[in-house]
Amino acid sequence: MRYLRDSGNFTLNVQDPFSHTPTLFAHPCFSLADFPNGGGAQHGDMAMGLLRRRMKLLVTVVMLNLFIFILVSRHNGQDKNGLHKVLVPTKPFWSKLVPNQAYWNLRQQVMDLQNNPILTANYSIEDLPEWLNHTALISDPCQPDLKVTTRVKDYNSLPGRFKDFLVYMHCRSYPLLVDQPNLCKDPPFLLLAIKSLAPHFDRRQAIRESWGRAGVLANRTVKTVFLLGNTSEVDHHPDLSDMLRYESTSHHDIVQWDYRDSFFNLTVKEVLFLGWIQSYCPGAQYIFKGDDDVFVNTYSILHFLGSLSGAKARDLFVGDVITNAGPHRDKKVKYFIPESMFVGMYPPYAGGGGYLYSGDLAARLHNVSQHVALYPIDDVYTGMCLRKLGLAPEKHKGFRTFDIEEKYRANPCAYKSLMLVHPRTPQEMIQIWTWLSDPNLNCQ
Repeated sequence: MRYLRDSGNFTLNVQDPFSHTPTLFAHPCFSLADFPNGGGAQHGDMAMGLLRRRMKLLVTVVMLNLFIFILVSRHNGQDKNGLHKVLVPTKPFWSKLVPNQAYWNLRQQVMDLQNNPILTANYSIEDLPEWLNHTALISDPCQPDLKVTTRVKDYNSLPGRFKDFLVYMHCRSYPLLVDQPNLCKDPPFLLLAIKSLAPHFDRRQAIRESWGRAGVLANRTVKTVFLLGNTSEVDHHPDLSDMLRYESTSHHDIVQWDYRDSFFNLTVKEVLFLGWIQSYCPGAQYIFKGDDDVFVNTYSILHFLGSLSGAKARDLFVGDVITNAGPHRDKKVKYFIPESMFVGMYPPYAGGGGYLYSGDLAARLHNVSQHVALYPIDDVYTGMCLRKLGLAPEKHKGFRTFDIEEKYRANPCAYKSLMLVHPRTPQEMIQIWTWLSDPNLNCQ
């Protein structure tokens, strides 16, 4: 190895022991420019000394970094005694399956296990826990599950609506009594789906004559469908089946299933409707779903939807969102849920008075609902399905499910920017729609 001086630069000449050809390494850090007198012979020794010192410093820094790297690597690969050790889990890294004591939580636990290939791979049928076998779905899904009477500890003391819900909680399939298979022959931009009861003819007619008027509105196709169950003698309803058939023949907007239409069965209506959309109206771009005692500003909804695009449109789910809520334990409250039924907090959910979502999301909700146990409060159930999808409803200030201040209720301009107000009578629906449809309405 020797140093050459050429064109003002120092070059390191290294003789490769496996080659007869010397290799030259130019060192850009050192040149004769470092020496003010041009690098004459009298400065050669000085330059060589400086070069050696700098090379020694460079080697020292490299060796120090290499030592630190080796030290850290050895430390990470050794235990306290300095011996190499392979870390092996001493116990399974999943928890032992223990049945939940609340019945809904237990049913959801079973469904999660049945639909989880990772968990089921660790159990053969013979190895399944006894409680899991006992809570398997019965063979005929629409027959009453009388075993639930012994599995819910306080079943006998629960109100009748709970008993009815629990014994049919597994049932998701009911026959159609009235259908509209051609309603969405021309796929609508907006489908208005309204939960109603058979006796509520005046509400349905007021909606048809106001915010639920089917046709073209603001250059967008709007279709309306009313969702009904069967009002039975058990709930002391008169037989209105003939009138309902006449109404359906006249307006072609009623879909009715043969199940008991009760408050706790609104979740059944939700699941059946999601299935109906996929069968008869999969092309609907957006869906509003609400009660028959709300006023909806369809103009405002269409304007809002027209501004959406991309992922915002695909994952749309907006309404009056409730967060940090849990079950009511007071038996006097309409939404009472006993601890034997459910424990835990509710996911964020939109109030059932009405919410707006995309047709794309409706398909995903239909699929995921098959993996979520039915819950007796329909808007909470929808929130559970959204959470299963990894989504959450978005709060929109235009949804007023708890009404607006009384002093503004008679002011037409108070409804101009809103999407939904609850509650309103049939007469009030028509009145507000007349206000908003007036081309001379000035709300500046």
